[in-house]
Amino acid sequence: MTLPEFFFYIFAAITVASAVMVISSRNPVHSVLFLILAFVNSAGIFMLAGAEFLALILIVVYVGAVAVLFLFVVMMLDVDFGAFRRGALQYMPVGILVAAIVLLELLLVAGSTFVSPELAAGSVLPIDGTITNTRALGQVIYTRYVFLFEGAGLVLLVAMIGAIVLTLHHKQGVKRQDIGEQVRRSPETSIEVVKIKSGSGL
Repeated sequence: MTLPEFFFYIFAAITVASAVMVISSRNPVHSVLFLILAFVNSAGIFMLAGAEFLALILIVVYVGAVAVLFLFVVMMLDVDFGAFRRGALQYMPVGILVAAIVLLELLLVAGSTFVSPELAAGSVLPIDGTITNTRALGQVIYTRYVFLFEGAGLVLLVAMIGAIVLTLHHKQGVKRQDIGEQVRRSPETSIEVVKIKSGSGL
């Protein structure tokens, strides 16, 4: 066994174990910490594969921003996770259905290499050693997979808007800006002229 293979098995084992702990930990803070550990080890696997740009993006974007944001949100919000767990059983059939579909898709992707190796070999792009890794990745994403890239961005946008709509709660008695009311204001309704006697002060 060579040294890169040894490090690959270490990073892969820690990544799989961290992923299992993310979904099995009862404490959400521990889940986020295991998620950060999984990201870091995945970045190590990318470094071994020669994809330095993806490894650094995984560290800077996901570990440095997304995972830390999750951690701050979980720690700062007073969320009753016990109430979420009590109502989780009613979503169990839908969760099992989604998990079965995802598992079937993963098995089809993994088994396509053994069923038809020529199909898997035909989808591999030739490696150009004259350009950098970052430039090659950009050429592939913005030319061959540009529609899939834009579709992924659209899905993330819809998910962000849906999360904002679902978590936004309007409190009663809180003053908010009304643009229409501000535009409709007139000098008669916005200015009050008061005559004050001389020497009486305000």
